[in-house]
Amino acid sequence: MAEFRLWQIRRERGITLVELEEMTGLGKTTLNNIENGRVSPTIREVEWICGSLGITFKELFDSEYNK
Repeated sequence: MAEFRLWQIRRERGITLVELEEMTGLGKTTLNNIENGRVSPTIREVEWICGSLGITFKELFDSEYNK
């Protein structure tokens, strides 16, 4: 099963939840819930996150990407 790596990518880049909120247009609570696995993002939310961070779906979901 693929791991959702939003928290890891955000921390590696030094991006706060507030900054990601501004980048994506998604609320901090929504982003926090996505990061902590309390909710699953919609395809549209994943597109916004990937577009804002300049990453692919594979990079966001594949924990083996950088190995």
